[in-house]
Amino acid sequence: QVQLVESGGGLVQAGGSLRLSCAASGRRFSSYVMGWFRQAPGKEREFVASIWSDGTYYEDSVKGRFTISRDNAKNTLYLQMNSLKPEDTAVYYCAAKGSRVVTTYDYWGQGTQVTVSS
Repeated sequence: QVQLVESGGGLVQAGGSLRLSCAASGRRFSSYVMGWFRQAPGKEREFVASIWSDGTYYEDSVKGRFTISRDNAKNTLYLQMNSLKPEDTAVYYCAAKGSRVVTTYDYWGQGTQVTVSS
């Protein structure tokens, strides 16, 4: 069982930066594939980025602007977001799954709101 708690959201002007954090409980954090997702008002939840033991993957619209990272000693996942755009406004969720071959994420946080003003 993994519990995830996001923090770091807020209101920022276009072009600004935010760093989201996701604190995880449990002893096996380092073994999980971790991901960030987001859901804008009236839209479906979409994938943003993921990280595993030796790699990362990004959705095209955030490549070069967002960086996903993790600190296994602190059981914490991060998302550094730079050059933010109004279209990045959404609730951001972190999630965990046991393996890259599994498509479904098993554990989800409650989300943190990111609002980018123009």
